[in-house]
Amino acid sequence: MIHCVLAFALVFMALREDHLAIPYNALSASLVFALVFTLLWMSTLFYRKSYFRKLPKALGLSLFFLKEMIYANLKIAYDILTPHYYMRPTVIALPLAVQTNLEIMLLANMISLTPGTLSLDVSKDRQTLYVHALYVKQNDVEKVKRHIKDGFERRLLELTT
Repeated sequence: MIHCVLAFALVFMALREDHLAIPYNALSASLVFALVFTLLWMSTLFYRKSYFRKLPKALGLSLFFLKEMIYANLKIAYDILTPHYYMRPTVIALPLAVQTNLEIMLLANMISLTPGTLSLDVSKDRQTLYVHALYVKQNDVEKVKRHIKDGFERRLLELTT
């Protein structure tokens, strides 16, 4: 995170001057950001090896979350616009593999931010997350559990461990 902020600050200071030889647009800002970020990345080889190994995992989690959010929005929009009612709401007790407060909070927030699902509560022993899901076909609760565990939770654990 420090590298991203530092790279952004350097790019902002470098490109806000009026006497630059390159035009200030999104492409030039992105290229300079990539250059500064690459230089900072190369400096991490001396002190932190795992920092950039997690970067692809963070991008993968972000893209997966974005894909799930778009798909859920389209599903709810379709359900609203069509005359048939496809919702089958259910409350699910999801056993957790995540352990820390940060991991539980991130998982619960990703579930709540995805339309059609809502995190309700965490058990006192922090082993179960209660989730309200709108679309559970034929009461197939295990399919919804697998989708959350193989999607959000697995990617989150790859990032945080």
